[in-house]
This record gives sequence, C-alpha cells and structure tokens, in this order.
Amino acid sequence: MTNPNPTTNPIIKKLEKLNITLPPAAPPAASYLPWIRSGNFVFISGQLPMEDGKMKYVGKVGADVSLEDGIAAARLCVLNVFSQLREATGGDFSKVCRCVRLGGFVNAPADFEKHPAVINGASETVLEIMEEAGQHARVAVGVSSLPFNASVELEALFEVL
Repeated sequence: MTNPNPTTNPIIKKLEKLNITLPPAAPPAASYLPWIRSGNFVFISGQLPMEDGKMKYVGKVGADVSLEDGIAAARLCVLNVFSQLREATGGDFSKVCRCVRLGGFVNAPADFEKHPAVINGASETVLEIMEEAGQHARVAVGVSSLPFNASVELEALFEVL
C-alpha cells in the first residue's frame, strides 16, 4: 500500500465520508482470477452480493426478491468490486483514473423489464464514490440464473496508472 492516506487518496476519503467500509476481497469460487491487470486496465471478475462470507440476496428479482432488494444487491456487488480493485492497486486507490465499464447481470423471470433500474444501484454507487471519474459505459441484462442463485452479478473495468 503506497497511498492509503485518506487526506490524499480521493476514493478512500469519499468512502469515509459516505461511511462505507469495504469488505475483504472474496476469493474466487472456481478456476479464475478475481481480477487481472492488462496494461492500464484492471478487469474485475463477476462479484456477487456476498456479505460476511454469505450470499445476502438470493433468488430472482421481481419474483423472490423485491426491486428494492435487487438494487441493494447491485450496490453490495459494487462494494465487492471496489474490494477487488483495492487488491489490484495494492490499496492505493489514487492509481485509479476512472471506471470505464460495468456489466450487470440480473437473475430475473422472463417478464421482468427493470434490469437497468437494478443495475443503477451499482452505477449510482460508483458515481457517489468516484464522482466524474465514475461515469462509465454499462450493460444491464437479465439472465435465467446466476451462480449460487445470486440475485445480481457485476463485473467491471477500470483504467489505472
């Protein structure tokens, strides 16, 4: 960790201001890396709505899980994304230039149409934390299932120094 000081590290400073404590980075659940750096980009593998080592939001949004809980699941997923980004930067969030893209997957029934609203939980959190540097491209899609019956999964791409 080269720059964890909140007085000079804007992401840590913002997390503290928003009273957000990032969870520990989750280990991969299968044969993949939780993040990988290529050039000036960090690719974060799919993150689930895990809290304290347990799946917090399980089931289909719009059937088993309310829209509001789907949004909360997306927010939790993005906090797990930031935990992986912390690992990728050695704790130095000042190396992060911008969020480039979020990919959101919503476990939902075939007639559910509010995927963008669910993934807004993640997008709005990134914007809260990173402000202008958090503006990103995005995809929000519905899927018939997700690993461990999670309600939401989120992948991300960041530009770093």
